[in-house]
Amino acid sequence: MAIVIVEILSVGNELLSGITVNTNAHWISRNIAESGGFVRRITVVGDDVNEISSAVKESITRGPNWLILSGGLGPTYDDKTLEGVAIGLNLDLVLDKTAVEMLKESYARRSVNYELNEVRLKMAKIPRGSIPIQNPVGTAPSVQIETTPEKTTIICLPGVPKEMEAIFLQSILPQIKKAIGEFYVIETSMNVIAVSEAMLSPVLSNIVESNPPDFTYIKTHPYYSVDNEPRLRVQLIVRGSNKNEVEMRYNKIFTTLIEEIQRLKGKIKE
Repeated sequence: MAIVIVEILSVGNELLSGITVNTNAHWISRNIAESGGFVRRITVVGDDVNEISSAVKESITRGPNWLILSGGLGPTYDDKTLEGVAIGLNLDLVLDKTAVEMLKESYARRSVNYELNEVRLKMAKIPRGSIPIQNPVGTAPSVQIETTPEKTTIICLPGVPKEMEAIFLQSILPQIKKAIGEFYVIETSMNVIAVSEAMLSPVLSNIVESNPPDFTYIKTHPYYSVDNEPRLRVQLIVRGSNKNEVEMRYNKIFTTLIEEIQRLKGKIKE
């Protein structure tokens, strides 16, 4: 199992104003985590070329394996993602013949009468040297860019959730899974009564310090108390490339948790 680091860059004024909840970043993060990847940062910027280009350059300096953008690929004046990416990478925007054919295919699939005017052709203008990806649901193609020498793969996805999800599952996630390789994960959560976060904190610190940090995740989530009795949901995720090692590490940690909760006079609610 290779460690694959991902950053997500969400583009849209509506995300910053609170009009729209950033469900795309949540969905992408969840799929990457379930596949064995690690999302290290999520950034949100508005529909501003300078903000987009700056965020792209900053991300590349951190050297993630993948930078995934969503939003801003359409034909309207505020769809500026590809322009911002091109500026950030010091590339020209060019009308790509393959992207034009993808537009034609998308319109034909939907039986839309159209004219490939300048407005629509905007969706086929992509950074020079990048690879357009067919949109199987909507119109605007996605774009894949391989940067050198940083070796960060940049993916530009539509902001419409159905379009983004279809392209990601069909064209992007298989690449990420291939890069990760063999991957196994065990995840569980338990509801604990009469033990507070502060009481359990030393135990969790010991567990984290004695296990591989990228392959062991443990987190407490307080949810409510009854008659001043603390209650927690304890989440445990163990992952790795070797199934037997993952199972052994999980069983050891789980047993330790149960023993320590009982020692602290806590109870586990079924």
